[in-house]
Parts: sequence; C-alpha cells; structure tokens
Amino acid sequence: MIPPGPRVPSIVQTARFATDTERMFESYHRRYGPIFTLRYAGFPPEVYVTTAELAAEVYRTDQGGGQAGAARKDFLEHLVGAHSVLTLDGEPWWRHRKTLNPPLRAKQVAGYHDDIAAIAAEKIATWPLDRPFALRKRMQDITLEIIIRLIFGIRDAGRTGRLRELLPGLLATGGSMQVALLPERLRPMAARVPFLPYARFLRLRAEVDTILFGEIRRRRETPGGTDVLGRLLETELDDQEIRDELITMLIAGHETTATGLAWAFERFLRMPEVLERLPDDEPYLDAAVKEVLRVRPVVYEAPRLLDAPLRLGGYEIPAGWYAGPYIPLVHRDPAAFSEPERFRPERFLEEHQSRAWMPFGGGRRFCVGAQLALLEMRVIIREVLHRLELTAPDQAPEARRLQNVTLAPAKQTRVTARARTPARTA
Repeated sequence: MIPPGPRVPSIVQTARFATDTERMFESYHRRYGPIFTLRYAGFPPEVYVTTAELAAEVYRTDQGGGQAGAARKDFLEHLVGAHSVLTLDGEPWWRHRKTLNPPLRAKQVAGYHDDIAAIAAEKIATWPLDRPFALRKRMQDITLEIIIRLIFGIRDAGRTGRLRELLPGLLATGGSMQVALLPERLRPMAARVPFLPYARFLRLRAEVDTILFGEIRRRRETPGGTDVLGRLLETELDDQEIRDELITMLIAGHETTATGLAWAFERFLRMPEVLERLPDDEPYLDAAVKEVLRVRPVVYEAPRLLDAPLRLGGYEIPAGWYAGPYIPLVHRDPAAFSEPERFRPERFLEEHQSRAWMPFGGGRRFCVGAQLALLEMRVIIREVLHRLELTAPDQAPEARRLQNVTLAPAKQTRVTARARTPARTA
C-alpha cells in the first residue's frame, strides 16, 4: 500500500505547487497526515514526510536504496553539469565530496571573515536611506560578490563586471519552472527557438562558461591563492569538474544564503527583544540565525530517488519513486522541537543541535557549504546592524513564495534604512 494523496491530475498538482506551495503542503498535511504522495507532470511520484523520525528513515537510504544525486539530476544537471556534487552518486560523489571538504571546513572558511565584512560594508554603503526597498535583492548583491571574489577568486574588473551582469540571469532562468521542469526530449527543440527561456539560458550559460574556463586556464599557469578555486586547482579535478563545482557553489551559496538573510531580517524586525541582543552577542546571533533557518528554511525538500523499495511509515514505496522530507513541516514537528511555533533562539543555546534541524539537508548529503553560509549570515547581519537602523514599513509577516529553488519572502523583505548615529564617547 502506498501513502495517500490528492487524486487530481498531475498537471494540476504541478501548477498548484508552482503557485501556492506553502498552502498546498499545509492542506495535504492536515488531510493526509505525516506522509503523503504527490505527482508532478513528467516525473515519478514523490512521497513527502513531515516528521523528524520519518525524515531520518529517508536519509538512511544514503547507505543503500536511495540516490540524492539522481533525484536532482533532471532539475539541476543543465545548470551545474554532470560532474557536480549535487548530481553525482556513489564513488564519483564521494571523490568530489572529499575534494570539496577541506576548503569549506569551518576552520578554513573562518579566514574569510574580514573579506566578507569588507564586501558587506562596501555594498551596504550604497543602500538607499529613508525610503522602502527590497532587502533580498541587496543581499543577493552581497552574496554574489562573495562568490565572485572568494570562491571564483576573479579580480579582473572586466570579467567580474560581466559576471555580475550574467550570473543573476543564469540562475533565474536556469532555475525557473519553464527550464527546470522542461522534459529532456523537448530541450533540443526549445534550444532552437531564440525567444524561449531555455534558449536564453543556453546563451547565458555559454558566456559564463567562457569566462570560467578562461579563468581556470589562467590560474593553472599561475597556481596559488586562498580562494576556493585556487585550492581546487591543487586537486586532481579536471577543468570541467572544477567548472561544475564552481557553478554548484554559486547555486548553493548565492540565492539560498541571500534568501536566508532576507528571512532573518523579516523575522528580527518584528521582534525587538531579539534584535537588540544581536549585534554584540555572538553566541546568541549564531543561535538566532539557526532559529531563522528552522522557522523559515530556504530549501523546502531533500529528496532521494529510490533504487529499491522502501518501507516507510507503514507503507511500501516502490523503487523508481522519490521520497523526501518537506523541511518546513519537519521543523515544526513537536517531537523534535519544543514549542515549534515559537521563535526561540535560546533552544540552540540550551539544547544539543537536533538532527531534525535540516536547512542544509541531512544524511551523508548534508550541504558541504553549510559552514560558509552560516558565517556569511552572521557577519553580514552584524555589519548591517552596526551601520544602519532598519524598520519594516508593514509589521505583518511576509508570506512564503516559491522563487526558483527557494522559499522566499513574498515581498522580498521590505525595509526602510536610516544611518545609525554613532554612540557618543565621554
């Protein structure tokens, strides 16, 4: 017996997923309970789980029976390539993961602290004052600059300027539903129609690749550097593999981290008692960032493609289906988090971090860039709060809306900024 789910056609379920994600999952959770089946047009059925215990069972398939890379392949390979840690499985995945671990460990990325702070300060100085603006876009500018300088290590003004123009369009087009859900058999035809999103995506990808491969060749001639590219050039990865992992880090560390930052301020600006503790209390800031990612996770799922049947919650899930946690609901599982509806950073100071906390996925496929993302969030939040006083023009919470691969604030976190008055000294 398979888990229950809606009986409407798959094309209807797909359309609702794209336009009403949060309410759709909430309603199915109420109707069907902690495990249910959805069907998206052109893809195998997917079983979602909403408790920490069931999520752990799904993640155990990493030891055999489930493939995380294959689950993402159809949606991401056109963007990240065939040699990405996101789309690989088995020994090739493990080889890439071991290669990426050293430059992205917490101790290693801590060395980027001052550079991240300087980039943030540079961008914050350009923000408008005394009128509302969308904070998420400003955060994307910061995280993109961090990727270009600290991951790609590109310093040439012409190439960095062109990448600033190209990369947002590449991610927006490549991550759009029109491209990500375009069946493989239709892509050759879509590539020949210049005005279609897929054809535009291919043009953007080709130009970005020209810049990245050119940079890789130049850097091989003059090895060294503390950026991630410099360290990858010291490994056995070839040029194509390095290109794919650079784009992977762009995908994993640009829009997702910017969206996490947007949610952080969306939450903090409605909680003055939290906000006033943040700038000068490092442990509390770290806990508050983790609590933001619990109550407003940016990535909504972490599926596995089953290559063997899976017994899950009393049901039998066939091989060839997807299974995965719906992370926003797992983060509200009262068996894993006490008072799950409350925003309470103290839980990350008082308790051991639960395995049910999964904004970066779980199992063996926990995001390799998690430590860099958390560092970025802490540093950028502190830089903003030391320089500006932000307020929310509307105190009503912003709803969640699916944008590319993230659940983002529906109004992009609308804020008004004022220059912070320096404290007087005696």
